Amino acid sequence: MAETVLVRGLRDQLVNNLRADVLSGRYKEGDVIRQEEVVKRYEVSRTPVREALIQLENEGLLVHIPNRGTRVARQAPDSIHELLIPLRRTIETYALRVCFASLNEDDFTGWDAILEQMRVACEQGDCVALGEADIAFHRFLVDRAREPALSKIWSTIVGRVRAYFLRYHREYKDLMVVYREHAAIVETFRGGDLQASIEFLAARIGDPASDELFKDLLRITNAGPNARSA
Repeated sequence: MAETVLVRGLRDQLVNNLRADVLSGRYKEGDVIRQEEVVKRYEVSRTPVREALIQLENEGLLVHIPNRGTRVARQAPDSIHELLIPLRRTIETYALRVCFASLNEDDFTGWDAILEQMRVACEQGDCVALGEADIAFHRFLVDRAREPALSKIWSTIVGRVRAYFLRYHREYKDLMVVYREHAAIVETFRGGDLQASIEFLAARIGDPASDELFKDLLRITNAGPNARSA
């Protein structure tokens, strides 16, 4: 039993690391991911690596082609992307409804840690790290609903439109706008108004951010002049 738990723990770590590499663009479309290379890189046995690759295939991030190995899956075309964004919006707002009443300081501490990663990435102009933090921010919300099927569906959708995050961030002259957007989302959650939080989150999924976001936050939550700016 202990060995099984250990293998599962290694698998989950590998899944998280490899998923982050794919979603952030460190692995490109069509890149081959060889089991032997992953084993060597992380100094682990084949079993957790094989299970991690299967998990990422199930999420749609990887594809196994007979006689050609495991590769990073191709992106969905823009026409499909337009269909997936509303689905992602529906999933994330549903997750928020499920978990909103039970959000606690541990949750906000988790988001604050991700926001700090975002802030550093923005200051350094690192779009890859920013994309990874952006995805982590939204994954944190979906996973907080504690419905594994929901997280799997969300991962599949994001996996198919992962390039969007890089392209989306590169459109900004000031990357700090992305940080301010996500900080504002967390502040609406802290305000305790479920409907305002759902509306604020939904309006920002798939839509360009702007410097007006924090002004919207102040209006929605009636925050005072000393409210913390993102």
